Amino acid sequence: METLSVRSRALPRRHPSGILVRQTLLLLLIGSACTFAHAAEAPPYVALLRQAQANAPRLLAQAASVRAAAADARQSSAWLNPTLSVTAENLGAPQAGGLSQRQDTYSVTQVFEIGGKRSARVEAELRKSSAAAARAHETTLTFAVELAVAYATAEAMQQRSQVAGDEVARAEDDMRAAQALVKAGREAELRVAQARASVAASRAGAQSVAADTTEALERLSALAGAAEPLTRIGFPLLAKVAPPPVQASWSLTDAPAVASASAERDALSAQVKVEQTRSIPDIGVTVGMRKFGWSSEKAATVGLSLSIPLFDQNKAGIDAARERANSAALHLESIKMDLVAQHRSALAQVRASQLRLLAAEEGESAASEAYRLGRMGYEAGKTSLLELLAIRRALSEAQALTIVSRLAQVRALATLSLAEGRNLFGEAL
Repeated sequence: METLSVRSRALPRRHPSGILVRQTLLLLLIGSACTFAHAAEAPPYVALLRQAQANAPRLLAQAASVRAAAADARQSSAWLNPTLSVTAENLGAPQAGGLSQRQDTYSVTQVFEIGGKRSARVEAELRKSSAAAARAHETTLTFAVELAVAYATAEAMQQRSQVAGDEVARAEDDMRAAQALVKAGREAELRVAQARASVAASRAGAQSVAADTTEALERLSALAGAAEPLTRIGFPLLAKVAPPPVQASWSLTDAPAVASASAERDALSAQVKVEQTRSIPDIGVTVGMRKFGWSSEKAATVGLSLSIPLFDQNKAGIDAARERANSAALHLESIKMDLVAQHRSALAQVRASQLRLLAAEEGESAASEAYRLGRMGYEAGKTSLLELLAIRRALSEAQALTIVSRLAQVRALATLSLAEGRNLFGEAL
């Protein structure tokens, strides 16, 4: 029996549509190379995170909020400014004995806050500053986790694109084998049409995955605040991610969400005292000098002023502050309960993702071996083309499932990172 390799020398000329497709793909590649001439390859995740911490608008905005809160805290300790006043009396009054009755008074008034007003205000602003710092830490951790997921997603899409490219190559090889078998009279012409349809479907799938890969890289570039668009992932993250040992001493206070909610509750509780002191009178002490128009003599003046909380005792303001503090305390309790459930669920998801990944890798290995045997059987005439196409499809699906399983493990670790308050992807915050 004449072997397939010998008969392949007499293969018919390539179909014109195939040549056209290859020329089109070549033009697209050239165009892509020109478009991304100034693009950059994504650095390792840790390096990209460090760059993003200096460039990402979200983190820069949060840092500005922290600085603003710290400035407010410093400003709250300032004393009230004194008031300078000038009063001219008896202007245009009739003269007495030819002497002017005008009197000019120059005075300085200093208002003093009593009843703990200043200390309450300072404490409230310090609490607000602490709350801003807690929110910044939570934002930083959330950003690091989101960046890891975006990085892994872009890498997964890139791997899917590679799988799709391999699928196109296998489909073209199967089509050439079908053409050789048809020419040798061992297969019907229908098999060539089926093989061409499979090639067209594979190419369409590859173009779709390529578009998804570009979208994932653009999202990663925008999230990281990259100056140039990232075109590919050259440093793998999916294969390096491994579940860390479970923390035996984990507690709710380790979670940034709890720390942020606690700081917010403390800030609102401190604001209650500020509202309670608003109705306390402020004492103003005035010291001045009075000049008489009919004499060169001068006299000292001393005054005392006191605001009277007769109409506004700020009762509604105090009630509103208390309700806000109570709401923050209840929100904190809600976050704690949700976080306990989230932590347990994350641990379960991490364990499940490990088992799923192991099963997917075993399935991919079995599918790869099945395709190798199926291809040998098809070349030997023992396996039909339809069966080979099904085996090849199963291989692509198994490879895609492995990629999806690795990405699912990253997502599970991202949830666990937020629950435990630590970045499990290689960078301490």
